[in-house]
Amino acid sequence: MKADPITFVSGGVECAASHFTGQGDALATEAGRPVVVMAHGLAGTVDSGLVPFAEALAAAGLDVFAFDYRGFGLSGGSPRQTVSMVGQLEDYRAAMSAAAKLPGVDPQRLVLWGTSLAGGHVISAAAGRSDVAAVVALTPLVDGLAAGRHALATHTKAEMLRSTVAGFRSKLGAPVMMPVVAPPGRLGAMTIEGSMDDYLAIAGPSWVNEIDATVGMELGGHRPIKSAGDIGCPALFQVADFDRSAPPHSSMKAAFAARAEVRHYPGDHFDVYAGKPCHDAVVAHQVAFLTRVLG
Repeated sequence: MKADPITFVSGGVECAASHFTGQGDALATEAGRPVVVMAHGLAGTVDSGLVPFAEALAAAGLDVFAFDYRGFGLSGGSPRQTVSMVGQLEDYRAAMSAAAKLPGVDPQRLVLWGTSLAGGHVISAAAGRSDVAAVVALTPLVDGLAAGRHALATHTKAEMLRSTVAGFRSKLGAPVMMPVVAPPGRLGAMTIEGSMDDYLAIAGPSWVNEIDATVGMELGGHRPIKSAGDIGCPALFQVADFDRSAPPHSSMKAAFAARAEVRHYPGDHFDVYAGKPCHDAVVAHQVAFLTRVLG
């Protein structure tokens, strides 16, 4: 399925997106088709694993607007490869506004779709909005403090201290860059056994294995779980029960607060992507959920 490249502006920066046009009229009304606003997780780009999800949803009759955050992938912005939770949420909301203006879509039926870090952003972005018709949070990271405690099971204290020191150095002086994924024992944002192979398996040509070390500080203050109770539309939370990156127990607390439908999968954080054991079930559940609540 061919996607159309499109740009939009967030914070004065030109951001890149891909528009997948929904097929058929199964979910269309006189106002148009629903549109999915789709974003990736930590340092992720549209060409790194999102396209199979976008194509499946478009085939089911939804338009999809998948975008890169500023400073990542095909989007503009400087500094590059630096995560700002405030900035990414601003980008997400700007993408919602841009998606609502697409031809043939219903601006009052936005679907917010996010995986991992963006699985938390969609909670914050949906809270208190009347134009959001549904939310899909895939292996969402909803509580940075809980994620830090969760990481103690898979990282040594020395490894975590090294990342923290690098973050402070970057915050106080010249930027300190480190890999997004690295082998266990090395400096990196994700060093769990197997995570490097898993991420590289979905990495697209615009993806860069580099991130500002301040990401740990940003994650510490990332708590969209506090807004989960303010979601006023149907929500689907898809939880990997053996997720070593996004704590499943935090996802469940957020899902309970959001009165969400929950689906569980017997896998880890990356097992939801194409070619992995849980992918087909994850996609089927998304299509069934959205077809039901939007039809």
